[in-house]
Amino acid sequence: MTHPLFDRDSARSYTERPPRQVPGFDSLHRMVGMLLAEHAPENAHMLVLGAGGGLEMKALADAYPGWCFDGIDPSAEMLKVARQTVVPHADRVQLLQGYIASAPDGPYDGATALLTFHFIPREQRLATLEHIFRRLRSGAAFTLAHISFAQTEPERSQWIARHVGYSAAQDADPAQLRQACDTIRARLTILAPEEEENMLRQAGFTGVALFYAGLSFRGWVAYKP
Repeated sequence: MTHPLFDRDSARSYTERPPRQVPGFDSLHRMVGMLLAEHAPENAHMLVLGAGGGLEMKALADAYPGWCFDGIDPSAEMLKVARQTVVPHADRVQLLQGYIASAPDGPYDGATALLTFHFIPREQRLATLEHIFRRLRSGAAFTLAHISFAQTEPERSQWIARHVGYSAAQDADPAQLRQACDTIRARLTILAPEEEENMLRQAGFTGVALFYAGLSFRGWVAYKP
């Protein structure tokens, strides 16, 4: 079960890409931890969707030594990378291969999904959110951040070009940049921010609020009442 963008070679280089591609990457992790901690005990049990790579689990485990984590991801190759990343906290991290429907029932004290939802097809988005919602205890926070921008033209094409251009070298081959844009159009599911927020509410979450915006990326926090 491996997403076409996460074969063995791309998985091995994954940990190098997000810090280059996502504005304020380290600060995003810090904000996520703060928002989750507002509604979580010191010995919180957290659910991490799209845990392959392990970067957010390591950052959160570094900052919150009492927390433990269940991380789930469909890619075996990405989970191999995650195991290496979280070695200092291996006793507090359980990694599971699969999709959200096969995650433990919880209840969890919080959940997060970073740089994950743009890989989930539109028709699976609401069900994914509902699965997360059911696994949270009442009052728990859920944070998610991924690519999200207007889907009307010419705005959509302009934002895709900005997304690609942000992490590209200044002397990048224009043909390669165009190919990267075409790959995003074909392989990622990008929704407008308004649709993202509406879907969170449809799944049952309340208090939906934007907490992060970095060029093509948006991040929200929401709560289980």
